[in-house]
Amino acid sequence: MGVRKVPFFAGAEWLLASFTLLRRSPFGLGLLGLIYGLLSVAGTLLAQAMPDLMAATQGALMLVGPLLIAGMIYAAREVDQGRSAAPMHLLRGLQEGKAGRLIGTLLPQLAALVVCAALLYVMVGPEQIKKIMSLMQTLQANPQATPDPAMVAGFPLGRVLLWLLIVIGVGIVAGFFTFTAVPDMMFADVGLFDSMRRSFHACSSNLGALIVFFLLMFLALLALSVGINVVAMIAALIAGDQAMTVVATLLMSAIFMPVFSAVMYFAWKQMLGDEPAAPAAPVAGIEV
Repeated sequence: MGVRKVPFFAGAEWLLASFTLLRRSPFGLGLLGLIYGLLSVAGTLLAQAMPDLMAATQGALMLVGPLLIAGMIYAAREVDQGRSAAPMHLLRGLQEGKAGRLIGTLLPQLAALVVCAALLYVMVGPEQIKKIMSLMQTLQANPQATPDPAMVAGFPLGRVLLWLLIVIGVGIVAGFFTFTAVPDMMFADVGLFDSMRRSFHACSSNLGALIVFFLLMFLALLALSVGINVVAMIAALIAGDQAMTVVATLLMSAIFMPVFSAVMYFAWKQMLGDEPAAPAAPVAGIEV
């Protein structure tokens, strides 16, 4: 199973096929995304209520994330092949004994985090980092507050912007190692490091398709955010600002997570799967 070269418009096909899959099974796939969002919201509320547990809660959510994504990718293939998505699919990686390698896909992200933190320390310096943290805490406590001019004086804006650009690049490279790794593990039973190597090779060999996908995904997220914000604002009028945050998070998760998981499945299917296959064709029916 070598890496296949795909045309640049394949990135658009992955995204369109993923939305088609969600339209075919809005309740099945949407429920999986909603469960993901509920866990995220529950973790956030728990951390707010018990700050001492914040680190443990965030760590647990980080470890569970790859397992849930693997389950949604598995569910995407089930719907693509004419079957139904079910909540039990979220545990598929655990049931198949692949939890260790799935959690291992966090390694590139952790490595990227270490690299970015080291670069921030070198490029900006510890004193400026303290100023940034103090400024962020002030703005979080009082969003309407005006920053102290003495705190902003000498702020290395150019170096911070350069660091942000580098962070984006490092994040993209880290993502290359995991973009098709999870479906490779789930459907081809490839090991952790082999799947990440194959994922990086597939992404670097098909940069055109990746660029098209990310551009279209960005535009889709903008459009989606507008609609979600309207619903969230209605929720805020009824139940307050916290309800707005919860509703926005759940709606975004219910739509974005199944779509992005399906994108990873279709990308794997075209670039690394057993057979070159076009994404699923649109269908008229809707499955639960």
